Amino acid sequence: MQIQEIPIQQVLVIRQEVMWPDKDLDFVKVPGDESAIHLGVFVEGEIKSVISLFKEQQSIQFRKFATLISEQGKGYGSILLKHVFEQFGQSDIEQIWCHARVPKAQFYEKFGMKKTGETFLKNGIEYVKMEKRIS
Repeated sequence: MQIQEIPIQQVLVIRQEVMWPDKDLDFVKVPGDESAIHLGVFVEGEIKSVISLFKEQQSIQFRKFATLISEQGKGYGSILLKHVFEQFGQSDIEQIWCHARVPKAQFYEKFGMKKTGETFLKNGIEYVKMEKRIS
């Protein structure tokens, strides 16, 4: 297994397939994608999971964290998220956060993330802000 930085084009395909299969590639793009850090988990050369990291001062937001449906439950997402916390836990980053889909909040709580606000709707899906303080 290998975690490496990948180009946005690879990320967009996974995002679309997992999160918004009924939308086109433009729909899954987010502002700042061109300057974000995009990481992927590879097993035997095949991509399994992706995450996009957006740094702003001493904070990192991760967005569009997705694991191929056929590969979910195998730990690839957990390995990728642990890597992010380890990589940035030794830096000047004070906080790592995301807008989690409400049904996935328990997954993030296993990594020490906490809900920090009210739920909100976006594109018909309920989200909650979650964060982990690093320092």
